[in-house]
Amino acid sequence: MTAQIKLALSGEEIELLVDALEADMEGYVDAAKEARGNNNRADVQTFTEAATRIQALMARLQALIEDD
Repeated sequence: MTAQIKLALSGEEIELLVDALEADMEGYVDAAKEARGNNNRADVQTFTEAATRIQALMARLQALIEDD
C-alpha cells in the first residue's frame, strides 16, 4: 500500500484538480474507444481501468468540496 500524504487545499484548488482530472479521464475514455475499434483488448482494459481510477479520485475530491 502506498503512503498517505496530507495536503491542505482550498476549494478552488480542488476544483482545478477535478477539472484537470476530468480532461485526463476523457483522454483515456477516447483511447479505450479507439483501442476497442482496433480490437486491442489489452489496451481497452488498461485505458478503462485508468479512467475508472480517475473517476473514483474525482468523486473523492468532489465530496470534499461538497462537505466544505
